[in-house]
This record gives sequence, structure tokens and C-alpha cells, in this order.
Amino acid sequence: MNIILLSGGSGKRLWPLSNDIRSKQFIKIFKTDEGYESMVQRVYRQIKGVDPEANVVIATSKTQVSAIHNQLGEKAGISVEPCRRDTFPAIALATAYLADVQNVCLEEPVIVCPVDPYVEEEYFLSLKVLETQVKKGEANLILMGIEPTYPSEKYGYMIPADNGLISSVLTFREKPDAKTAEDYIRQGALWNGGVFGYKLAYVLGKAKELLNYTDYQDLCDRYDTLPKISFDYAVAEKEERIQVMRFGGKWKDLGTWNTLTEAMAE
Repeated sequence: MNIILLSGGSGKRLWPLSNDIRSKQFIKIFKTDEGYESMVQRVYRQIKGVDPEANVVIATSKTQVSAIHNQLGEKAGISVEPCRRDTFPAIALATAYLADVQNVCLEEPVIVCPVDPYVEEEYFLSLKVLETQVKKGEANLILMGIEPTYPSEKYGYMIPADNGLISSVLTFREKPDAKTAEDYIRQGALWNGGVFGYKLAYVLGKAKELLNYTDYQDLCDRYDTLPKISFDYAVAEKEERIQVMRFGGKWKDLGTWNTLTEAMAE
């Protein structure tokens, strides 16, 4: 797997433990047999536990580079944002890093997820299913959907075409108001889980279209001039060839583990 971990924030909700200098994902709070580990160490270990050959690239700010090297050594690639420009420029830059610095094939699947989820192995096994679905080429973009528990205005919503594990998306709306969110939930909508997959060439194409991308170094040089816009607003809401993969809630009812086993065996 080629995985981009988004690690740009400082996690100020954990202030004063977490701040711009010491972000929450680097605080060692999880007890292990060997001592304590941070969020970034835990997630990296879990990814490698599912796929020892996974190619992990961390999209991050300059202030976090030394912490990443300190905790992961030279294990992971690092795509350094010269300044903060929101998730679309960050993902475009990290995708260009895969293509132009690491020479990853343009047809290779890429999975994007946050650096700080507190989850178990099933979450990372699901990334393998997502990778397999990207390879099929049925959609340009495949998102992980989560069963909503209330009409939150903090999430994106996807209305799937059916109840399958993988489904096409009829409607995608990023962070609607509570009334609209409630209506979407009645229609069977799923929350956007912030995890998605695509072929490398797809996002490079969007970067050329929306950011005038030529190569990784060019994006670095012009990064402070790029628009501040999220991936969901810039790309996901506008994409017509989009699918959703369900995670949580109904997974066991849908024969999740058989599906995972079959997908990983392909």
C-alpha cells in the first residue's frame, strides 16, 4: 500500500499538553510492553502489522519534521508543507512526492488517512479492501463511510445507492447544516470518515487542473500562493465517479471478514 498520513495540525484541543511545538500525535500516552508510544508510532506500527511492505508518506509541516524523525527514524517518507494551505494542497503535494521523489507508478493506488485515529486492526485491514477496490478502476475516488449517530454539522455526508459493502454515491455534501444532515440520515447517508483512495494519476490530474501542477518542486516553490481549500470541497463534492466503502456498524452483518479475506487474497 501507498499511504499518505495527514499530520498538519497541532491538536490544540489537548492544550496545554499539545500545542504548535508539541503536537498531540507525538505525545507518548499509549502503554505497550516496551513502555509508551505516541499516536504516530502506534498508527505506523499498526499499518506495518497489516502490510509490512506499506510505503508510508507523512504530509506535515516543517515544525513536525524533527519529531517524526525522532520517533520513526528514517522509516517513513516526509512531504513537508512550506506553510499551511489546507488538505487539498497538502494531499496534492504528498501525491507529487510519491510520483516525482519516490517514482511511484501513476496507476498505483494511494490511500489517505489521518495520522491520529485510535482504532484497532480491523480499520487497517479495511485499507487493504479500499486499495483493492481502487485497483479495479470502477471509480475515480473511493471514500470510507461511517454509520452516523446524530445529525452533526462537522462531517461530510454520502448517500449510497445501496446497502452493499461498496456502493456508488448518489449525493456527497460536505458539512451541511443540522436540518440537511438529519434529512440525509433519513435517506441512509453515511458520514465521510476522512479516509479515501485513488490512483496516483487522478490527484495529479486534479493538481494540474486546479493548481497548475508541473512537478513536486514546483508545488513546493509556489506553495504559499496555492488556495486554502479542503480536498472535500475542491475534489470530492465535484467528483461524479465516486464510491463509498462502509466501515463499522453493519460490517459484520455484511460478511465483513469474508470480504476482507477474499479481497486480500486477490
